[in-house]
Amino acid sequence: MPKAAVKRFRRLPEEEQSRVIEMAWEDRTPFEAIDTLFGLGEPDVIEVMRHQLKPASFRLWRKRVTGRNTKHKALRSPDVIRGYCPTQYKR
Repeated sequence: MPKAAVKRFRRLPEEEQSRVIEMAWEDRTPFEAIDTLFGLGEPDVIEVMRHQLKPASFRLWRKRVTGRNTKHKALRSPDVIRGYCPTQYKR
């Protein structure tokens, strides 16, 4: 049975579901940004990705994002500033 995070994710419009996955894949988008926009914290995003990706793809993604400074706002250098991109999704 899917966990609560996956159920919340599935209630999002398809466009927003796609955006959550895209943001999770992006190396420079912190988990906090996904939480702010969609209400899915890091453990929720991990659970969503586990259900949405093939097992091998999930393992590669987890290996890449685990401990990555740019995926965790608290670990980021204050020099990393994410500027506005006019094509970026806006709520």
